[in-house]
Amino acid sequence: MNEFLDLSSRVNEAIKNREPIVALESTIISHGMPYPTNVQTAKMLEKTVEDNGAVPATIAVINGRIKIGLNEEELEYMATKKGILKLSRMDLPYAVAKGYDGATTVAATMICAKLAGIKVFATGGVGGVHRGVVDTFDVSADLVELSKTPVIVVSAGVKSILDISKTLEMLETLGVTVVGYKTDDFPSFYSQKSGSKLYMRADDPKTVAQIFKAKSALGLEGGMLVANPIDKSKEIPHEVIDKTINMALEEANRTGIRGKDVTPFLLARIVEYVPKALEANVELVKSNAVLAAMISKSI
Repeated sequence: MNEFLDLSSRVNEAIKNREPIVALESTIISHGMPYPTNVQTAKMLEKTVEDNGAVPATIAVINGRIKIGLNEEELEYMATKKGILKLSRMDLPYAVAKGYDGATTVAATMICAKLAGIKVFATGGVGGVHRGVVDTFDVSADLVELSKTPVIVVSAGVKSILDISKTLEMLETLGVTVVGYKTDDFPSFYSQKSGSKLYMRADDPKTVAQIFKAKSALGLEGGMLVANPIDKSKEIPHEVIDKTINMALEEANRTGIRGKDVTPFLLARIVEYVPKALEANVELVKSNAVLAAMISKSI
């Protein structure tokens, strides 16, 4: 086991006994939702994984130590502490070396999950190619990580603030296996459909596991993205979210918000303009946790 990892006793036991485990990120706690919704959601996700027969492993960096499985005090710390870094592949070693606190993004969570031998990870939505990429070159490291790190990532597609068609093109170029779960249309986070079609589909968790095992057996690098649409009763129409995103993007450009600050700014504005978005966010990540637990039992 890596020298920088601290496993909770429950995760350590699960690894030894080869129990199904689901990794959970911490960016949603420190940067994705307001308090106390963030810590309530984190606890709900852990319980959801447990209720579906797997062991939850929320991942974060605290005082330079990579924590695989957080206790209640650590969850509260990540939800309330100011100045927690947002970590990707680039700055994960910096936080570890300097003894800082950091919330793990999709990319960093995948890296840490792999270090611990965890193969399934549930999140809300992955990063991707940002709108206006021709001018900004803003492409999330999540996409590159999916091409390198052998972890199944269950999400409601990619964040709706992104250019979804370009993101799918990038995933294809990188050789990332993208599978729609019970859908032929790539979801757009808050909405079931984006208008971008998928040709790879799985209708049960066992099929997802079989595809992942085949990829590994073929010696192909990288992970797998499972696109799990939000429940129809909870979705927000794509045109409503799109209008809100365009308004928020104009504000971001006007006020000079760039780089890592763009995503949290846009997500905060979406919740402000469309109050139901926060509820939808909670519901979709819960659905992803359920599916991830089911897949983990088939690996």
